[in-house]
Amino acid sequence: MLTSQFQQAVLNWFDLHGRSNLPWQQDISPYRVWLSEIMLQQTQVATVIPYFERFMQRFPNVQALAEAPLDEVLHHWTGLGYYARARNLHKTAQIVVSELNGQFPDTVSQLCDLPGIGRSTAGAISSIAFQHQATILDGNVKRVLARYSATEGWPGKSDVVEKLWLIAETLTPYERIADYTQAMMDLGATLCTRSSPNCVQCPLSESCQAFRQGNPQDYPGKKPTKKLPVRTTLFLLIADDEGALLLTQNPPIGLWGGLWVFPQCETLDSMPEVLRALAIESEGYELLPPQRHTFSHFHLDYQPVMLTRVNSAHIRANVAEASNQVWYNPRKPLSLGMPAPIKALLENVSSVAHK
Repeated sequence: MLTSQFQQAVLNWFDLHGRSNLPWQQDISPYRVWLSEIMLQQTQVATVIPYFERFMQRFPNVQALAEAPLDEVLHHWTGLGYYARARNLHKTAQIVVSELNGQFPDTVSQLCDLPGIGRSTAGAISSIAFQHQATILDGNVKRVLARYSATEGWPGKSDVVEKLWLIAETLTPYERIADYTQAMMDLGATLCTRSSPNCVQCPLSESCQAFRQGNPQDYPGKKPTKKLPVRTTLFLLIADDEGALLLTQNPPIGLWGGLWVFPQCETLDSMPEVLRALAIESEGYELLPPQRHTFSHFHLDYQPVMLTRVNSAHIRANVAEASNQVWYNPRKPLSLGMPAPIKALLENVSSVAHK
């Protein structure tokens, strides 16, 4: 299939079957496209939609996002994971407002200079928001092109991904670039899926080398299996006499950077030292069921520890004076950014306490 035939087949399919009712496809602007593309990194469309809509209600433009406290941005991101995306989102908004007069740059190279925007995301923003000829290569497009060209190997390897970039750039048209960009993402998301590709309905099947070989599931190559390491921690659940729980804010850099979590320690033996540092007095504790949260590169096994008979009158003044500590009442929630496991624990402890 010639390049022009490939492009036309993709666009013809898009006109009939492409997605056109996604929230970020309405009232297209650089801000809306950028926000959606950042949210869609590592995250399914169905998950992103309600987050995008709530985010747009609270931060309708880049100025509103730039002026908002990071805590509130992280609060609206809670549950989406990969929180560095939210921190970079906030940084980029501030740069666009303070240094670029509120206007997003329109070229891939300029967009890549902004925090959190990589080559493919920049291509999506440039092509969809500005109608510039720019190439994308997200996970969906990698899968489509790896199968179409029977490119072997895992796309996480630099030589494999560079081959796919070359193919993607060769196939990217000048005309109808926004539709083509969306069409390639839609093909991977709806037809050329990871486990059950619908080759019969695919507009590219007659020229797809993997389809001809009869083994589309073999492409792209799988990531080498690697056993994830396990980290362990104790979450200390410290409640005052009103049912509020003590949260501390993590440093801005690192795991769950800038998010609010329970105080932690590595072992029960080290708990007294942590409590002394927090000026907390407690006469006992109860171990709650251990749980696991899996990140992309490790498992976190955490043991919630409910402290009992806490002298909250003694510590309330200390917490009030600390900028990185807060009493959080699940029945009167504050707008704080917190990881999903912490939010779930808060809700669980609240429901048990008020049965």
